[in-house]
Amino acid sequence: MKWLALFHRSAQCMSSAAVNRLAINSPMNNVVQILEGPSVACHAKKAAAALISGQVIALPTDTLYGIAALAQNNLAVENIYKIKKRNSTKPLAICVAEVADVYHWGKVTIPHSLLNSLLPGPVTLVFQRTPQLNPALNPGTDLVGIRIPDEEFIRTVVKYCGTPIALTSANISTKESPLCVEEFSELWGKLHSVYDTGRIGEQTDCREGSTIIDLSQTGSYRLIRRGIAYKRTVQVLQEYNLSLVD
Repeated sequence: MKWLALFHRSAQCMSSAAVNRLAINSPMNNVVQILEGPSVACHAKKAAAALISGQVIALPTDTLYGIAALAQNNLAVENIYKIKKRNSTKPLAICVAEVADVYHWGKVTIPHSLLNSLLPGPVTLVFQRTPQLNPALNPGTDLVGIRIPDEEFIRTVVKYCGTPIALTSANISTKESPLCVEEFSELWGKLHSVYDTGRIGEQTDCREGSTIIDLSQTGSYRLIRRGIAYKRTVQVLQEYNLSLVD
């Protein structure tokens, strides 16, 4: 059964002591297990409502578990930095629901067919930001990284929000990026809600996160982070005759 598989994957992420605690104690009431089926949309609506109200939540992407807040809400974005103990000069990516949304927040320099080849997927594409994006988000740069994870739940949440979310890995900065919710249990009490779909991926290379490519200059690309999709991403970019720059 689905819930048994979910428990098994989650247990892989925990020490035996943690598994024993889970068996003895009921989980925190802000951790919500998401199973396939009609309830996904209901949970997505609740997650979106929390984000719209200014809360910070945790949810799965296609590479890691992330924490998110509305990108257009200054206080909520500040809370992400506080929760992660993240350096305030490190920019946050934004996540949108559809490829068409990328054009509203970034100045796209590549053909639409190339954009469709890369997204959705484990790739963050960096473009010049548009004036519509919150100027208080990443104020030290005129660039923005844009994500569309290949993960139904987070895309549904963003769709219900109707505006992008700021997104980063659900861990204290300098600590290992999480593949299951138990790996960031120290943050649960600081988050409005934690949405759990079980372990992400079977390989630890998912911890590398998304591949980050700077496409802000027409005709070229710059690698910012190799990430999990480096080989495929570079192959696609080369098929469109984009050149690598340092």
